[in-house]
Parts: sequence; structure tokens; C-alpha cells
Amino acid sequence: MKARNAVGTVAVNAEPGYLDPYRNRWIAIVKASYIYIVFLLIVLVFSVVKLDQVRFFGRGHFLSPVSIVNLLRSSVPIITLAGSFTLLMISEHIDLSVGSAMSLSAVIYALLVRSGVSFLPAFLITMVLGVLCGYVNGALVMKLRITPVIATLVTLNVFKGIALLIVPNRISAIKSTDTIKMPLWINDYARKAVFLRLPAAFYVAIAVVVVLVIVQRKTILGKYTAAMGGNRTAAELSGINTVRIGWILYIIVGVSAAMAGIARASYMSLGDPLSGDGMELDCIIAVLLGGTNFYGGEGSVEKSVIGALIIVCVTVGLMTVVPPFWQMVARGSVLIFAVTLNYLLAKD
Repeated sequence: MKARNAVGTVAVNAEPGYLDPYRNRWIAIVKASYIYIVFLLIVLVFSVVKLDQVRFFGRGHFLSPVSIVNLLRSSVPIITLAGSFTLLMISEHIDLSVGSAMSLSAVIYALLVRSGVSFLPAFLITMVLGVLCGYVNGALVMKLRITPVIATLVTLNVFKGIALLIVPNRISAIKSTDTIKMPLWINDYARKAVFLRLPAAFYVAIAVVVVLVIVQRKTILGKYTAAMGGNRTAAELSGINTVRIGWILYIIVGVSAAMAGIARASYMSLGDPLSGDGMELDCIIAVLLGGTNFYGGEGSVEKSVIGALIIVCVTVGLMTVVPPFWQMVARGSVLIFAVTLNYLLAKD
């Protein structure tokens, strides 16, 4: 837009988007595709690293069929959690207890299976446990109005404490002993190939992601979640029951944590009360890498899943080339990168 100033010369209105529409277009393209570019770059970097002596990769290449199958099988827990965690963060809430809920679910599932309960009843009972975990978090945050970080830090310790109490002092996890044997079929769900050499747990995780993508894009729950995160006061004034929406989201996260715990117990053939340690940090990194605004209002389930795959690739890839303590440094660096990237995207 042009206008004449006091001396009659023509001045140009420096409105962003009018002077440089191509810049805005490129920014939009970068926002939409950067996560896929980062993922491809990480895969390429680890593809040139020598991994011949690493058993995890079948003494082969990072992109060999054996490596890809192992990576996808080990990524089931975080893929299962990434979608529901995204919806929760879009609503401007967070759940730091997902790792402990996952561990507790793994312990309960393994205990049921070792006690002679068949797969389906054990699966359903563990899912009910996930609902209860989510319900408790929802009650603390949405009903009692406790800050999400404080409330879920409390339940983090409660869930982990219960899991540790269930496991006998003499052993570190619920597993086969001299007197009680774990049935051989326990790892069928997360290890036995059903299609393309991948187990049922992987396809269940993908189904969960697809359902959550539909929920976010096509349902009232998804729209209300974004409205709640964008401006909770405005959402309440428009008639949205934000307490109910938040409670539902916490329950969905609890169910996802239970499914992740079942997959981890099946993969390891035991119930480890510490198997979910650090999962909350991985979920936060994955969701932030996926572009979800830390302050709520916007995000993408499918991009969070790509972020989860990045976390798995980085974790496994670094495991092969650097010592354990440097792996922790690297994971912290990835978190810093994710937060910085999230801030820059939100700023533009």
C-alpha cells in the first residue's frame, strides 16, 4: 500500500506480508516440512556411521531391514504416547507421570500374565488401570485446580512407588523365577511378526495414532482442545466445558501409557518398575520437535510421531558411538534444540 506524506513523496507501508509475500510463503513451507527434513538428516548421519559390530543392527547397516524392524519395534511405546501427549499439550496442560504410569502398567500386566491370566483379560485390566491413572491426574488438575506440573509430579512418585512396592524385594522386576515361570507367549504381542516382520504392538500403535489424528482434525474434541489451549477463558465463555475436555485428555494419556507399558513388558518379557523412567522427557522433546506450541493452542499429532522417531533414532544411534553419560548430554542438547525451535516457530 502506498501513501503520500507531508511533502508529497510516496511512502510504502511496511506491512509484513505485503512487501515480501514470498518470505511468508517460505516460512510457511519451512514450518510445514522442517520435521521431515530433520528426520531425514538424522537418518543419513547415522547411515554413514560404522555399525557392523552392534548386535542391535544385526551386524549391518543402520538402514538394513533388520535395523529398521528393530527400531520400529523399540519405538512402539513412545509412538503410542506421542499422539495423546500432543493433544494434552495443545490444551495447555502436561503430564509428567506418563513414565511412571507406563512402568506401573508394565508391572501389573506382567504380574497378571505370570499369574496365569490370558492375554486379553490381562490387556483389558491393564487398560482399566490406565483409565484410573488418567482419572486421578484429571481430578487433581481439572477439578482441584492444582498446577499440572505439581499435580503430575506427585502422581509420578505415587505410581512409581506402587510399582516398586508390587515387585518383591529379592528381585528387580516381575519375571520368571525358579518357582514361577513367565509364559513364553508374553513377548508375542511386541516381538512376533504378523506382517512385514513387525509385531501386533506396532500396528496397534499406528492405529492409535490414526485415531488421534482423526480426533484432532475432524471431531469436536479436537476443536475444543485447540480452543481451550488458545484461550481458556474465551472457550469457557463460549460454552465449552473445559474441565470435562481436560479430564478426557488426561484419561486418554493414561490409556496410552497403559498400552505403552503392555508393549514394553511384552518386548522385555518382564515387568520392570523403572522401565518408563525418562519417558516423560522423551514425550516432551518429541512433541516440541513436532511443532506443538508449549503454551497450547496448536500442534500436530503426526509431526509429534515423527519427533518420536527422531528420539528413537538419536537414542539408538548414539548408543552405538558414544559412552552412556555423553548420551545424556546429547539428549539434553536435543531438548534445548527442540525448545529453541519451538520458540522460533511460535515467534514467527
